[in-house]
Amino acid sequence: MFYIYILRLSNEDLYIGRTDDLKRRYSEHQQGKVKSTKNYRPLKLIHYEAFSNKKDTTRREGYLKTSTGKRMLKLMIKESLK
Repeated sequence: MFYIYILRLSNEDLYIGRTDDLKRRYSEHQQGKVKSTKNYRPLKLIHYEAFSNKKDTTRREGYLKTSTGKRMLKLMIKESLK
């Protein structure tokens, strides 16, 4: 399985990433092993999506990082952002 995941950082920003091992990757973020998020801990996993194909995961991540994708994502997880 391949995953897209959304983290809420301590500064209230969202981080969008992808991995083939969600538990391991989340642990790396929590431990400060990921350069782009280590200064924004604590962080919280607020959403993830699972895919059986890596190309679908890459395509979805690319979309979620566009302005339209971010807008749709924020509407979709509105209650988690409160």
